[in-house]
Amino acid sequence: MAMMRYAEALNQALREEMQRDPSVFLFGEDIGRYGGVFKVTKGLMDEFGESRVRDTPISEQALAAMAVTASMTGTRPVLEIMYADFMPLVLDALINQASIYEYLWQNVTMPFVLRTQGGGGAGAGAQHSKSLDSLVAHIPGIKVVAPVTPADAKGLLKSAIRDSQPVVFLEHKLLYNLRDEVSDDPELLVPIGKAKTVREGTDVSIFATSRMVLESQKAAELLAQDGISAEVIDLRTLRPLDLDAITASIAKTHHAVVVNEGWRFCGYAAELSATIMDFAFDDLDAPVARVTLPDMPVPYAEPLELSVLPNAARIADAARATLK
Repeated sequence: MAMMRYAEALNQALREEMQRDPSVFLFGEDIGRYGGVFKVTKGLMDEFGESRVRDTPISEQALAAMAVTASMTGTRPVLEIMYADFMPLVLDALINQASIYEYLWQNVTMPFVLRTQGGGGAGAGAQHSKSLDSLVAHIPGIKVVAPVTPADAKGLLKSAIRDSQPVVFLEHKLLYNLRDEVSDDPELLVPIGKAKTVREGTDVSIFATSRMVLESQKAAELLAQDGISAEVIDLRTLRPLDLDAITASIAKTHHAVVVNEGWRFCGYAAELSATIMDFAFDDLDAPVARVTLPDMPVPYAEPLELSVLPNAARIADAARATLK
C-alpha cells in the first residue's frame, strides 16, 4: 500500500495496464508531452513512446470515431476527452456506433474507455463545470463509472480497460489531489457494477456519486449530531446499478436520499429515484428525496458557484425532511 493522489492512482493504473497488455494505447488532446491538463498521463509518453501515447488535434468527434474503429480491430484504446462539457461532441459515436455494434454484428466487441472529468467547485465557469452523468448513462450498451477514492479510481480504471464493452469513466476535477492508500498489486481490480457502503446507518440511506459521496459523509456527521443514523452508499458505477446494495439498504432504513451534481430535471438523480420506487417501494416510509444542481449554468463567481452546488448542509436538510 502507498499513499498517492487520485491523479497518481489513475496514472499507475494506465501504466500497469499498458505494461500488461501491448494492445492498450492512449490518445487525446495534450495527453502526451504535456501529460494531460490534470497530469494523469504524465510521463507515459516517455515510457511507452509516441505510438502508444498519442497527442491529437482538437476534434472530439473524430477521436471518438477513432476509438470505436480501433477497438473493433483488436486494440484497447483509452481516449481522454479533456472536459465533460465536450461530451455532446462524441454522442454520435457512442449512441449510433459503440453502443449498438455488438447487437448488430456477430463477434464484434468494443473494448474502449472514454475518460473525462467534470463537476463544479473550481471556478471554471459554465463552459467547464458540467456534470453530464445522465447524458451517457442514458445509453444502453455503455457502462458508466464514477469513482471517488484513489483506490477505487485505480481499480475501476483497470477493470474498465479490461472490459469487452465501452466504458465511460467519469472523474471530478476536485478529486485529483485527494490522497489515500492505494494497493500496489497490479491484479487488484474493483468490479464494475458493485456499490460500496462507506458508512453504516439505520435511519436513512444516502445514495451518492463521485464527489457527492464526500459531501454525503459530511452530511451524515451533521445528522449524527441530531441523533440521526445515516447510511452512505457510494454507487461507484452509475450503469449498471447495484440494485442489491440499494434495496438492501432501504430495507434497513426505509428512507432514501439521492445526491448527484447534475441538473435536476431528467437528471441521474431522477432516474435513481424512479429505480428505487420500482424496486424498493414497499420498503419506503416516505418519498425519495433528491439533492442536485438547480437547472441553471454553473456560475463563475465563487460565492455564486458555492451557493448552487449540492453540499453537506443541503443533503442533511433533505434527510431530515424525508424522516418527517
